[in-house]
Amino acid sequence: MATGRTGDGRGRLGSALSGLAVAAGCVLFLGGFVWGAAVYRPYTVPTDSMSPTVAAGDRVLGERIDGDEVRRGDIVVFRESQWGDLPMVKRVVGVGGDTIACCGDGGRLTVNGTEVEEPYLRGAGGPASPNTFTATVPRGQLFLLGDERMGSLDSRTRLQDPGQGSVPRSAVEARLDAVAWPLSGGLLERPGGFAELPGGISRLGPVKLILGVVAAGALLIFGGAAYGPVARRLSRGSRGKVTADAG
Repeated sequence: MATGRTGDGRGRLGSALSGLAVAAGCVLFLGGFVWGAAVYRPYTVPTDSMSPTVAAGDRVLGERIDGDEVRRGDIVVFRESQWGDLPMVKRVVGVGGDTIACCGDGGRLTVNGTEVEEPYLRGAGGPASPNTFTATVPRGQLFLLGDERMGSLDSRTRLQDPGQGSVPRSAVEARLDAVAWPLSGGLLERPGGFAELPGGISRLGPVKLILGVVAAGALLIFGGAAYGPVARRLSRGSRGKVTADAG
């Protein structure tokens, strides 16, 4: 009699714990998605101007930020009427007060006379731009280039416009943190080449933490849901062994 009650008590405790695990998992799983939806916005990259970093058709996650948070090296989504008033994806290489030029003695882009290493460019080691240029960025503006320097229509092609091809910080909608699809895209880490310049580089948003919360929730849900079938199978095996021993 005592053995039966003990086993039943353990079963009830296990069922209660598995139920709590599933409940907690649902909170984490759904909460992670809600958090992600509040912080990030999905975009589809419209052109290959940011290749090879992101390609046309890639689904990317942009952290909703204010333009004042943008730093050099960030890949941003912006909307500017003079650029067609459509969401555009480019890399920030200069901020207000900077003088951007190409190319330095090493064939690299220069910011205020300092050469910047850009390992994300296709064919790294060649010139950072097929054409030479110099631009001074007005205060409150951003100078933007595509990583595909051979064909990108960016600030270089608008040097005769007011602001020498720069766009206001207020035009920025988001900063890219990750490629959601294809799955091989992964996180878009900040380039270290701009880190030594005044203001440094920005930090990656909470995308890693959000993914961790969602993954933990999924594990708790599946683990809690699997407890019942596993416990019943083990219980049947244990009863069968006792019956065989008794016989």
